[in-house]
Amino acid sequence: MNDIKLMNRAADNIRILAASMVEKAKSGHPGGAMGGADFVNVLFSEFLVYDPQNPRWEGRDRFFLDPGHMSPMLYSVLALTGKFTMDELKDFRQWGSVTPGHPEVNVDRGIENTSGPLGQGHTYAVGAAIAAKFLQARLGKEVMDQTIYAYISDGGIQEEISQGAGRVAGTLGLDNLIMFYDANNIQLSTKVDEVDNENVALKYESWGWKVISIDGNDADAIRQALKEAKAEKERPTLIIGTTVMGKGALGADHSSYENKVSTHGQPLSAAGVSMEDTIKNLGGDPENPFVIFPEVEALYAKRKAELNELMAEKKAVKAAWAEAHPDLAVKMANWFAGKIPEIDWAGIQQKANQATRAASATVLGVLASSVENMICASADLSNSDKTDGFLKKTHAFVKGDFSGAFFQAGVAELTMACICIGMSLHGGVIAACGTFFVFSDYMKPALRMAALMEQPVKFIWTHDAFRVGEDGPTHQPVEQEAQVRLLEKLKNHKGQNSMLVLRPADGAETTVAWKMAMENMSTPTALILSRQNITDLPAKGNRYQEALGAEKGAYILNEDANPDVTLIASGSEVSTLVDGAALLRADGVKVRIVSVPSEGLFRAQPKDYQYSVIKPDGKNFALTAGLPVSMESLVGFNGRVWGMNSFGYSAPYKVLDEKLGFTGQNVYKQVKELLAE
Repeated sequence: MNDIKLMNRAADNIRILAASMVEKAKSGHPGGAMGGADFVNVLFSEFLVYDPQNPRWEGRDRFFLDPGHMSPMLYSVLALTGKFTMDELKDFRQWGSVTPGHPEVNVDRGIENTSGPLGQGHTYAVGAAIAAKFLQARLGKEVMDQTIYAYISDGGIQEEISQGAGRVAGTLGLDNLIMFYDANNIQLSTKVDEVDNENVALKYESWGWKVISIDGNDADAIRQALKEAKAEKERPTLIIGTTVMGKGALGADHSSYENKVSTHGQPLSAAGVSMEDTIKNLGGDPENPFVIFPEVEALYAKRKAELNELMAEKKAVKAAWAEAHPDLAVKMANWFAGKIPEIDWAGIQQKANQATRAASATVLGVLASSVENMICASADLSNSDKTDGFLKKTHAFVKGDFSGAFFQAGVAELTMACICIGMSLHGGVIAACGTFFVFSDYMKPALRMAALMEQPVKFIWTHDAFRVGEDGPTHQPVEQEAQVRLLEKLKNHKGQNSMLVLRPADGAETTVAWKMAMENMSTPTALILSRQNITDLPAKGNRYQEALGAEKGAYILNEDANPDVTLIASGSEVSTLVDGAALLRADGVKVRIVSVPSEGLFRAQPKDYQYSVIKPDGKNFALTAGLPVSMESLVGFNGRVWGMNSFGYSAPYKVLDEKLGFTGQNVYKQVKELLAE
């Protein structure tokens, strides 16, 4: 146990560094970082287990920061561990810096998640804790015995997603999850007690959590709480730490600036704080604040030595385990490397003329049997979004039993999405989750973060259009495809499309779409699937082999020599084009039909391929059950798009097809008008 005086000295070192980073950048959030310094110091100097030589060690503890605005605190404590230099701290929030305003996932630097949108970070931790339980059930405690730590603020507690995360963690009894709640009663523009009078402890206890309330600036109390939480074997633990916003901050007249709203979201000097007096008060040198005190350096050097010794023991245990279980050792290596087993995609037998959600269920059944590290989830819709194709081959997680591979999330789409992202961030698992496409609206904040963090979560969205029918406009996705496809156009840090969005047109294309999704381990993938049955597309030979054209985003389904017009669609609408093409051909019009399951992927192909599929100066007609804008860039100036310009109506889907013009006859009519222009 480290001396309390030394622990306070180290926490003050973190406070000085955090405040000085914000001051130098003239931007940031110093107050919370200063209040939370005691907890992260105790955690990193005494409890967090990781390999100083290998930051990607699979069995490491993981720390998930929820309030990303407290990045100065995280960067500062990581600097004490040797992950950041003083020059890098000085470069906070600057162009090209490795210390951006909100932390971005960088495992090599000790950052497990990108954080910023409050509430999501600790929900990732719930997902990581589930992944750890799942892997332990398959690989054994010898190699998977980690603790998942989370840090949440008042804002994260208030965000609605915290209810879903708290409910799930308590219901599943995630005793490997410990969360510190930094309860400082200060927000960006108000005090917490002005907007919130709930009893947080009772709330979490009602969800099945163990709750410990402490002085969050008392190192001894923090240490004792962490020991107690580590000993808990039935429940996740919430440590409510009452902390002091802007701890140690002084005005020029030596008056206290602690517990002030003004120190939350701006440099301390802008809040009226004297940086010189504050740094002196915390034991630093105002002329040279970017320093690690010698005794603090020694504290963290001691911890590093302890960890190196512990790692030697754990590596010996893993070596013995691998020798006793060589098959598991190979699986573990492959799972954490993101490798999937060989799958006979061509051999998957799809029923004729079925809904693509049903075709997806067939593939999911194969994946459940062949991809042992895959977890599938559903937001209380498994028998409707057809993720039950996966569930039928396994069973759902329950408290004390993670031998299954299905996560019943309940009606909580955003929570489910973030938990799946957390599973992916943990590593070693492939996560997929399903719901109706219209409810992707609830998931948009998570989709953006999955794309930003380049996490290969598979999002399964069914009931893809107004053909939901009688449920009416509340359940008929019209604008959702256009919104989601924007992520196809946005580049990530690697210059890739930040999301792969696939809307397959029949059973064969659905198989190919799943093949693409499983092989895509660098970005999230979305599969947009139909509720209603779809007539299989015509094929000259093997339909699956022809559907592999989808791997280029768009391909020619069939065509006449020297076509007069190119017909373009994705999903259900492609078969409608086929109906329209038959009428046009009977009238002497030469036609090319193009299926475009992914515009973003198509646009990533060489220009000569793009122009060989869709001639930019040709006569092009597109049909979409979404907003016309989702196809306008494909048809060009000489083209025409027939799409939706309303929220939809309640009626049987075949009636809606007729009323809204999604028929072969209307395709014929629109194309004839286009050719006459």
